[in-house]
Amino acid sequence: MNPKHIRACLIVSILVVWQPLHALARQNSDASKISVQPTVRDGQHDFDFEIGRWKTHLARLQHPLTGSRAWVEYDGTTVVRKLWNGRANLVELEVTGPAGHIEGLSLRLYNPTARQWSLNFASSSGGILTQPTIGEFKNARGEFYDQEKFNDRTILVRFVISDITANSCHFEQAFSDDGGKTWEVNWIATDTRITDTGVNDASAQAPAESSVASPTEPADQHDFDFDFGHWDIPLQRLVDRLANSHTWVKFDGTSVTRKVWNGRSQIEEFEADSPSGHIEGLTLRLYNPETHQWRLYWANSKVGALEPPQIGQFKDGVGEFYAQDTWKGKMVIVRFLWTNTTTNKPHFEQSFSDDGGKTWEVNWITDQTRVPDQSDGIR
Repeated sequence: MNPKHIRACLIVSILVVWQPLHALARQNSDASKISVQPTVRDGQHDFDFEIGRWKTHLARLQHPLTGSRAWVEYDGTTVVRKLWNGRANLVELEVTGPAGHIEGLSLRLYNPTARQWSLNFASSSGGILTQPTIGEFKNARGEFYDQEKFNDRTILVRFVISDITANSCHFEQAFSDDGGKTWEVNWIATDTRITDTGVNDASAQAPAESSVASPTEPADQHDFDFDFGHWDIPLQRLVDRLANSHTWVKFDGTSVTRKVWNGRSQIEEFEADSPSGHIEGLTLRLYNPETHQWRLYWANSKVGALEPPQIGQFKDGVGEFYAQDTWKGKMVIVRFLWTNTTTNKPHFEQSFSDDGGKTWEVNWITDQTRVPDQSDGIR
């Protein structure tokens, strides 16, 4: 193509004039963006106010989304323990009323990328975490939402924390079946602080003090009692998984496992320094009294979200737990294996299978060594 000289000169003239103006405008625009860039709020200590022991008064709507106005009331206690220096916490709720007994827990995890919290609730009667509500605090008010099933209908759930003072706070749960246009409150709790100290120090227990199942309790609900206490953990990790790698990396870690629900649940905090960086994780274990199986939920502090649970049980002293997951975009089956649990050196292995369980590749090995009871008296 041979454009005319006049057109070419005109274009060049326009470019000479326009480009500096455009550059100036872009600089001004960028400067404007920089000047109005809002400060992103770090909410990793939003729940620090709640660490401790509380007296709880609870009111529950018996039949939500039915037009019912029948409420039942409960009284009891709530204990909130700090995890990951505040970037996670565990809530234990136990209340009793004319309608019965409620024993529940909530594992709250902070996602440092999204700067949001996920609230994961479970009842001891079911031993399964429900769909997490996710949200954040703004102006001293926390709002958390999720979508789930209720009576076979899809609804929205809202959980609100408000009226926060040094010695009291207010909680409300509400359901919406019209996409959030209207909300029906069905759970109201008011907590009043109980003056107490040492909540985190008195939450673990060594096997010598572990509970023994009563004649009416299944013995397998105490399968993980062996793990209560403090541990030194030498680890071996396969450098690459399902890649025919035979190179292992060795490093050391520590853990502490604390009792929840008298042993029918536990929370384990794990910490290690590997060649690839610092690892800080936790495992929440929940016993399902109906299936007599355990669910093992793992979370890494860098992500602040729970992975799919490993599900299984102990047989003849060996614990096997399975889950479906993905690795490098490929579906795999993950197996946890616990052995030597009657000694002070329990053995753990994680394996992957990409052929439906026909073959397994071990990629993570630990041999724990019990640390003598700490001065905080793991109780």
